[in-house]
Amino acid sequence: MVTNVDVRRELANLADPRRAEASSRFLQMVPGGYGEGDRALGVSVPDQRRVAARFWRDLSLAEATKLLTCDVHEERLTSLLILVRKFSRGDEPERGQIFRTVLANTDRINNWDLVDSSAPYIVGPWLIDKDRSVLDRLADSGLVWDRRIAVLATFAFIKAGDFEWTFRLGDRLLHDPHDLVRKAVGWMLREVGNRDRAAEEEFLVRRYRVMPRVMLRYAIEKFEPQRRREYLSGAL
Repeated sequence: MVTNVDVRRELANLADPRRAEASSRFLQMVPGGYGEGDRALGVSVPDQRRVAARFWRDLSLAEATKLLTCDVHEERLTSLLILVRKFSRGDEPERGQIFRTVLANTDRINNWDLVDSSAPYIVGPWLIDKDRSVLDRLADSGLVWDRRIAVLATFAFIKAGDFEWTFRLGDRLLHDPHDLVRKAVGWMLREVGNRDRAAEEEFLVRRYRVMPRVMLRYAIEKFEPQRRREYLSGAL
């Protein structure tokens, strides 16, 4: 029987202390950083994806969940990569169980790469045809990762041509104090614009003067230079 220990052993064999030091800085696993208290092994994301591809079929959901509660960053990310694979290939009951597992462990999905590797591929897809009120609850959470999960989940809706919840959460989180949420909102607005520029601009023109600068910059990143200048200067 394959267990989480087998996955952890495989990751440990791929560890690189120099990469671990760089990852700790990049993901702010330093005193005062948003990832403070986390620990990195120094395993590249491509290597983690290969480990996930090797183990996802044989690792039970219970063992994948144990992996998600581990103290090492790469162990949690690999767990989420495994859960994404299981979700994409699972039947409705299994997909629902994986969705609930993710929501029950958002305190362990505690960095932007963990959120971004799971919320658009599990939380959003599960809610496509279901009650989405859980996103309001996540958006109201005091945990920054919950709020980012809520925003990133709307990526699945955007891909389906449904922008309502991106705009709804954009308004709710317009003045969020954390840069990682502001960036997420701007990113999702940009993704709306990639599909329907008029819809994005209709949202922006009424709000851009009060939006945090980083949110606006992310939202208009793909605009023409002159149009970006108009937004950034408040000339509209």
